[in-house]
Amino acid sequence: MKKRKAYPDDLTDQEWKFIETLTENKKTNRGRKPKYGKREMLNAIFYLLRTGCSWR
Repeated sequence: MKKRKAYPDDLTDQEWKFIETLTENKKTNRGRKPKYGKREMLNAIFYLLRTGCSWR
């Protein structure tokens, strides 16, 4: 997967280190593997919260 350009408001390594401990879960063989990582998903959510979902 191609790495995207980082936005200024993406999670810093220090912020991610803190949040990562809250999102840990057990390793299981159930379901398929996620296409995107948790950090990338949180960055997307925070981006939408900051910018809103503007319409034309």
